[in-house]
Amino acid sequence: MTTPKRTERSRSLILDAADLAFREMGFANTSVEEIATRAGLTRKTVYNLFSSKEEIALRLIARVEAGDAAYRARMAANEDVFVMLETVFLDSAGWCLANPSLARLALAPAERPSLQPPPDRPSFQRLVRDLLVLGQRQGVIRRDDDANFMALVLLGIYGQAMLSALSAGSFSEDEIRHLIRIVVEGIGKR
Repeated sequence: MTTPKRTERSRSLILDAADLAFREMGFANTSVEEIATRAGLTRKTVYNLFSSKEEIALRLIARVEAGDAAYRARMAANEDVFVMLETVFLDSAGWCLANPSLARLALAPAERPSLQPPPDRPSFQRLVRDLLVLGQRQGVIRRDDDANFMALVLLGIYGQAMLSALSAGSFSEDEIRHLIRIVVEGIGKR
């Protein structure tokens, strides 16, 4: 087994320290100095590896989005798409409620949403789109509309619901299931 380069070890230390700091203190109340201290590194080292606290947060979000291998394996096994959608959104809601400051950043992107998921990295949008494509192949999601468009609709509704839940401080599994049922009935096969 090869040892990661010092730069990669430092990046990992920074991301892990930032993850804990954001959970404990929130994004707004966490400084780069706090992240550096928790990582056991200097502030200069943090800035040499990341341009800003925002970039660190976006990398943490991307790290979560890249962790979709278990879902992809279940998709390859052709599992029921409705069960998969429920699982994916329940897991996402759990992450959002455990990481409210990062979730707000992830749910309110600065850019205008695109029909196409980002081509250069894994994304939640791509995962949802691919689930809808699976549902189309299974014959339970309508085929007369583009899966990219339906994914944006589903994610828009989910994002608004999660932002409301973050403001209220809670969101139950039943509410997620209800949200998915209502949306899917709107995009389900007719």
